[in-house]
Amino acid sequence: MKLFIAATVLTTINFAHPALSESIAHTRQLLATKQCQSCDLSGAGLVMANLSGANLTGANLSGANLSRANLSGADLTGANLVGASLFGANLTGAKLGGAQIAGADFRDAYLYNVSFGDADVNVAHLQGAIGIPIAAGKAEDFYRWGMLQGQKGDSQGAIDYFNQALTIDPEFALAYMGRGVARYQLLDRKGARDDARVADELFLAQGNVPGTQTAQAFIKELEAPLPSDAKPKSKGNFMNILGLLGSAAVKMFLPF
Repeated sequence: MKLFIAATVLTTINFAHPALSESIAHTRQLLATKQCQSCDLSGAGLVMANLSGANLTGANLSGANLSRANLSGADLTGANLVGASLFGANLTGAKLGGAQIAGADFRDAYLYNVSFGDADVNVAHLQGAIGIPIAAGKAEDFYRWGMLQGQKGDSQGAIDYFNQALTIDPEFALAYMGRGVARYQLLDRKGARDDARVADELFLAQGNVPGTQTAQAFIKELEAPLPSDAKPKSKGNFMNILGLLGSAAVKMFLPF
């Protein structure tokens, strides 16, 4: 009986070993040559790896840790990146057409000139990513990312997202208001007032009464004269500022 159990354990190990060895071999191959098409790299630890220009077409990188890796110019066409961590990775100029990116973590990653092709970005985590291509999302997506970034205290990052939302939809009143709040946080009262006025006009044209009321309340706040000895200052985070304009403003501008 003991011999049977031992034989069973050894057989199990022998069956599992080739797959593990193959994964390790593929990881070594990738790091040595940057050529690993259709490789099995699932769960691989590749933190801060230099993989610039690597050929990873069709590779299985599900669950791999590529945090802060250099993947600039890498070809990840058709790769499996489900659940992979690409936090803070440099993907400038990378190709991701046809890649599976459900649950992939692109937070704080550099995505300048990334080609997502037909990859579905809505199933990945892109909040905080830098340089997200316009084609990678809708105006509402960039607005949502902007609001979330603003709530994190990154006003300039929020403005960048709102700018992209407005590039897609120049009549997106909520994005003008969001950008106005971010500018207010950066002590740019004139820029904030200009955005609030545009938002007011758009809300009025669109028949959005709560939006008009909120924009006008913000304009009133911005046009109130400051005491001669006072220095301009912002008033807290996004939600605090919107709270000054009433509870309707908070509900209206929450990311959707």
